[in-house]
Amino acid sequence: MDNTLFSYSPIVERAPIQWPGGARVAFYVGLNIEHYQVDKPSTSIFAGTRDLAPDPLNYGWRDYGPRVGFWRMLQTLDRHGIRASVLLNSDVCEQNPQIIKAGVERNWAWLAHGKNNSILHANMTVDEERAYLTDVVETIERATGKRPRGWMGPGLTETFNTPELLAELGLNYVLDWCNDDQPYELNVPGVYSVPYAIELNDISLFVSKSVTGPEFVQMVKDQLDQIHADSADSGRVMALALHPFVVGQPFRNRYLDEALEYVANHPGVWLTTSDEIAEHYVSSTGATASA
Repeated sequence: MDNTLFSYSPIVERAPIQWPGGARVAFYVGLNIEHYQVDKPSTSIFAGTRDLAPDPLNYGWRDYGPRVGFWRMLQTLDRHGIRASVLLNSDVCEQNPQIIKAGVERNWAWLAHGKNNSILHANMTVDEERAYLTDVVETIERATGKRPRGWMGPGLTETFNTPELLAELGLNYVLDWCNDDQPYELNVPGVYSVPYAIELNDISLFVSKSVTGPEFVQMVKDQLDQIHADSADSGRVMALALHPFVVGQPFRNRYLDEALEYVANHPGVWLTTSDEIAEHYVSSTGATASA
């Protein structure tokens, strides 16, 4: 079938985007804070045991994130004055309330990221999905005091009904479609795509491609330098996708610190959140706001 979820729009034919303060690049950290069920296979570092229940090797690797890795990353983000855009599984609200408290204290942005990351967002009827999304959104709102504005599905998954159902709940942007350097409106009025990073993503780089720490730093620098050059006439977005059980490992922390230091001190960069990017794009372009 042809894609009717959004229309083709070459970046060279759009009206210019202006970011606050004359910045050329809007930068945000997409921090994945996730819960995994102990009896289901999921993201793994060693495929040989991933179908076992329990699977101490892979589950323990993932569980390092909320227990240790997150707290190490927290210090690094604070050091560079970066507020995270949290891709939050709603199960985390019950399982790891200390993490929620830390983010609330720092005025982080909270995006709905499904219930947990052991189950992909698929194969639901409209009514089932509406009830599921309502539960996820309202759980996060109760825990954080803020209703999520954005969505990213577990594993970047959606159904064909997801954008419309999100609009019903008052959300107005998604991160699932990693196909642009600028926000754009979906073919659901009032719902937008905000750029996310599937390649500049610590799982893709460190786990799938086995890059080294210095290579990671160079990739972040190269990404920012190129996007900054591209943005001479119209603003761009740069996302850095991170997981505490990956980049939160001790031997990688210094490289995250180096990468963020480069970004935070680069001229023409707006250190922001995905919420603020979506809000500014809608208000400054006269785009349609979600109901």
